[in-house]
Amino acid sequence: MTTDPPIRVRGLAKSYGPVEVLRGVDFDVARGSVFALLGANGAGKTTTVRILATLLRADAGTATVNGFDVATRAAGVRESISLTGQFAAVDDILSGQENLVLVARLRHLDDPGAVADDLLARFSLTDAAERRVSTYSGGMRRRLDIAMSLVGDPPVIFLDEPTAGLDPEGRVEVWRTVEELAEHGTTVLLTTQYLEEAERLADLIAILHEGRIIAHGTLTDLRRLFPPPTTEYVEKQPTLEDVFLAIVGGAKERG
Repeated sequence: MTTDPPIRVRGLAKSYGPVEVLRGVDFDVARGSVFALLGANGAGKTTTVRILATLLRADAGTATVNGFDVATRAAGVRESISLTGQFAAVDDILSGQENLVLVARLRHLDDPGAVADDLLARFSLTDAAERRVSTYSGGMRRRLDIAMSLVGDPPVIFLDEPTAGLDPEGRVEVWRTVEELAEHGTTVLLTTQYLEEAERLADLIAILHEGRIIAHGTLTDLRRLFPPPTTEYVEKQPTLEDVFLAIVGGAKERG
C-alpha cells in the first residue's frame, strides 16, 4: 500500500468563461479519514468533486486519487472511487435488493446476491430488501444509494451534499452511515454546507470560499482562529432538532 495520501490536490483551477470557480485549491486527504469540504452554494465544492471523479477537466493544477492522476489515468481513478451526488441515484421501480444486485452485476462481481445481502445488513435495510424503493423514506433511499456506491469496496468515496433535502431524522441516519464508512477504513471526501455535519463527521475540515481554501485543519485548529471564549453560566435549551428527534423517537417506541 502506498504511503501517499489517497487524495492529493495542488493548484486546482477551473473557470467558466469569465467566472473563476476554483482559483488554486490545495489539500490532502489522509487514508481512512473523513475530509469535509465546507462552503456555501457556489463556493466550488461540486466542481472540485467532479474534477476528482474525472467528470470534469481542470484548467490548471494537478490531482491524484489512489495514486492515479485524474487527467492522465482516469480509468484507474474510476476503478478506485465511487460518487454519491446530491440526489439518490436509485431505481424506484426495483426493490432495494434488486438495485444492489444490478450494480454488482454491472461490476462483474461473483455472487451478486451475497454482495447485496451483505450491504443490506450493513446498512440496516434487510427488512426492506424486497420492497420497492418508491416506498422508502428519504433516509432509507440515501442509505441505499451509499450502499450501492460501496459495491466492489472502492477505497475512496465522494459524498457530494449527501443530506441535502433530508429531514432531521434522515440526516442523522446518513451521519451514522458515514461514521461506519470511516470505521471500515474507507477514505471519504464529504462536501456540505451544514456546519454541524462537518463538526460531527470530519477528521479534517477545509473551508472553500470563492474558489479558494481560506482555512483548513481539525475542528480544534479552526477554533483557535477565534478569540478565547468567555465563561458564562446560562441555561442550555434543546435545539428544535433535539426536540423533533426526541418526539419522533418516543412516538416510534409507543407505536
